[in-house]
Amino acid sequence: MRVVIQRVTHASVTIDGICKSAIKEGFMILLGIEAADSQEDADWLCKKIVNLRVFDDENGVMNKSILDVQGEILVVSQFTLMASTKKGNRPSYIRAAGHEIAVPLYEYFCNELSIALGKEVETGEFGADMKVELLNNGPVTICMDTKNKE
Repeated sequence: MRVVIQRVTHASVTIDGICKSAIKEGFMILLGIEAADSQEDADWLCKKIVNLRVFDDENGVMNKSILDVQGEILVVSQFTLMASTKKGNRPSYIRAAGHEIAVPLYEYFCNELSIALGKEVETGEFGADMKVELLNNGPVTICMDTKNKE
């Protein structure tokens, strides 16, 4: 699993001109899933995400987690995170999991992240053409891949 985590002031997802989800301060997370990923990968990511200390404390130092600031999370599935650009100019998405693997794992990830956060996680819509809007705060952007967790 790969994630791109952006610390945001606000973020939203619009589908067919209708706002599906919106958050205030927190994380906008893009999630890419490959066929080899498992619930163990999702569990590891959830724990890392809610404990990331990337929010400012009273001294302006990034020392607080999303739990400390009672932030919100918006998760959007993004198969293009699994792109391979080794050959040619057209990315290959062969590593991206098919719907039969990706949908249940995406739903599991969002559910476990909600539990870890202690509140509902907002989502996009798997497979939809989504318009994502956000205001990156910092900017702070963190990339993680469960294949590099050691």
